[in-house]
Amino acid sequence: MERTTKGDSITMRMIALAALALALSAPALSASDQAAPAPRNTVITAARYLDVTTGKYIEHPAIFVGADGRITGIADARTVRWTADTKHIDMGDKTLLPGLIDMHVHLDSPADIGGWRGLEYTDSFFSVMTAANGRTMLDAGFTTVRNVGSANRNDIGLQQAVDSGRIIGPRIIGAGYALGTTGGHCDVTGLPPSMEKERKAEGVADSPEDFRYQVRRQKKYGARVIKICATGGVFSHYDEPGQQQMTAPELEAIADEAHMAGLRVAAHAHGAGGIKASIRAGIDTIEHASLVDDEGIKLAVERKQPVWFAMDIYNTDYTQAEGKKNGVLEDSMRKDREIGQLQRDNFRKAYKAGVRMIFGTDAGVMPHGLAAHQFAIMVQYGMTPLDAIRAATLNASQALGWESDVGTIAVGRYADFVAVDGDPLANVRELEDVDGVIKGGVVVEKAR
Repeated sequence: MERTTKGDSITMRMIALAALALALSAPALSASDQAAPAPRNTVITAARYLDVTTGKYIEHPAIFVGADGRITGIADARTVRWTADTKHIDMGDKTLLPGLIDMHVHLDSPADIGGWRGLEYTDSFFSVMTAANGRTMLDAGFTTVRNVGSANRNDIGLQQAVDSGRIIGPRIIGAGYALGTTGGHCDVTGLPPSMEKERKAEGVADSPEDFRYQVRRQKKYGARVIKICATGGVFSHYDEPGQQQMTAPELEAIADEAHMAGLRVAAHAHGAGGIKASIRAGIDTIEHASLVDDEGIKLAVERKQPVWFAMDIYNTDYTQAEGKKNGVLEDSMRKDREIGQLQRDNFRKAYKAGVRMIFGTDAGVMPHGLAAHQFAIMVQYGMTPLDAIRAATLNASQALGWESDVGTIAVGRYADFVAVDGDPLANVRELEDVDGVIKGGVVVEKAR
């Protein structure tokens, strides 16, 4: 480390004093500008709630919530009493579930802008769309989302705005820039060399040591998860989904560096080779897993350190129906057609074999408001409704390492709920149009 000179020290003190003066002079947000906090004491009642751990309904709950938005107690509403100063939120005859978690979203990606159409918009347009799409997902019942890669760290900016109460949105686990190799799925491909701004785009590396630096860089600027591209993809140029794009030493370096920093790693991996290399390297979640083979499934089941599959098996319906109109290039449409059914068949095989599954939709490829439509496809391809719900609650919280915060309705967890009219264990499509959303003990009024 370089020594700090006396002049440098004086300069740093001047900068700090200027920053403090600016902060003190900034106007405070009014109450209407902020997401309302939970009152000191709140009780939420409903006809029942689903205990996703046991798979059983608990009738007539009274769920008490503290000022920090966490559950402080659960009792029988027919016998318990609360004080007059306790705010009562009555969900009537609704069924409550834990707030849903989507483990694979791209909030700055409007689904109806495909191919080269994105060049029609200025860079800041996509930052604005991040906030709009986050609110859409919250209204759809997704109180927590993991954003696996965005330009300009749009996801981290929104994450900070939501966490500080300046904007209403879901809890966000942002990756910042996704990491990949030169010319790979996470690089900017398809443009001529004359349009390159620098030697390498943000997040691009080509050696284990370069990738260690990129992990450290994303963490430095607020990433809560590391996203990598281990194989080719559907919407990138000059590659195929099955092609491996990272070496075993590169994958191992990323996993080691991220875990040392307390971060988990999500690997975009369609191809069998990239999936197996990622599992062996210690990567935490495998995204897409479209072309996984029997050996890859066996590795996933048997690995001592849990590995989770996030298989986005709904969005191909949207891409094939609307992609051409939205500007998606024919080569991408072809790749999507070729792997769509294979991915669904392999989802069935992996689930049946006992692979740990989490809910991830790749929302942004399809409209964010349609994310819950994946539940029905998961059931169609072999899951029970309970296991599909667990993929988006209990399992997802464990894959995040947030099981003490979200994913179940239990004392100490955030009071994040969705409410539905019917029985989602009998008809999982109830989740496609939720009747109420509560985040941190506060009812979320739908955006107009």
